[in-house]
Amino acid sequence: MFTRKQRHILIKFFSLFSVVRGYNILVIVIAQYLTSVYIFAHNIPVKKVLLDLNLLMLVLASAAVVAAGYIINNFYDSEKDLINRPNKSLLDKLVSQNTKLSFYFVLNFSAIVMASYVSFNPVLFFSAYIFAIWFYSHKLKKLPIVGNIVSALLTIAPFFAIFIYYKNFDTVIFVHASFLFLIISIRELAKDLENMKGDLALNYRTIPVVYGEVTSKKMITFLMILTLLPLYLLITKFEIGYMTYYFYGAIILLIIFLSLLWKSTTKTHYIILHNILKVIIVAGVFSILLIDVDLVLKRIL
Repeated sequence: MFTRKQRHILIKFFSLFSVVRGYNILVIVIAQYLTSVYIFAHNIPVKKVLLDLNLLMLVLASAAVVAAGYIINNFYDSEKDLINRPNKSLLDKLVSQNTKLSFYFVLNFSAIVMASYVSFNPVLFFSAYIFAIWFYSHKLKKLPIVGNIVSALLTIAPFFAIFIYYKNFDTVIFVHASFLFLIISIRELAKDLENMKGDLALNYRTIPVVYGEVTSKKMITFLMILTLLPLYLLITKFEIGYMTYYFYGAIILLIIFLSLLWKSTTKTHYIILHNILKVIIVAGVFSILLIDVDLVLKRIL
């Protein structure tokens, strides 16, 4: 049995884990390593990629900055989250704001130290990334359209750090990135629909609040049409192995998503839509393993 002190520490840990969304951080770390092995450094032996200390520092720095970003976002959105996510907010509040802010500065400082191990350029990149996340959380998040675009760009920024490190400019990378950017942009709009109650109460000028639900749904539909271009290119023009099946599955899920979107009217409906997009994103991370299974097995052996 746990003592009272041990239970208190455990509860605090889960509270902090909830604030930094540890499960998202884990997915980002896995995604960065998989993209490094299969896409960015596909000509380098797997063992060399996995044991690359510079890559490890970049991945850890990315994880630290993203975790810090969740903390500062939680700090500015605490009132809104109390309306939109009351249960999660109660868990998050078990850690004081002072503790969260202290951890925020520690994480960002650690990221800069780890980036400095690689070179000065990553230090500049992560410094700009830290500032961009803070500026988004403090100012841009409440602006329609601009906030959505910046949020999507900040989400894919950790992969840009790896992209710069390997200096791989293959066209397929940009096509993958455009698909991911569009899916994340759709997710941001779906989140705005889901969180409309809190946004209205606290005067967040999101697209559903300013322009209405119908306009938001039209914009989502337009973005989904745009995703057909990278999907078509990835399936027909590039060698992506068995990952083709993932993109066929993504098309099916997007069709289901679109059919449900125009029937959705409640928060529960929008949560379901948001979860469909989460499945597409997380499945996309692990489907990278399907790009060239035989070749990677040879590289390992």
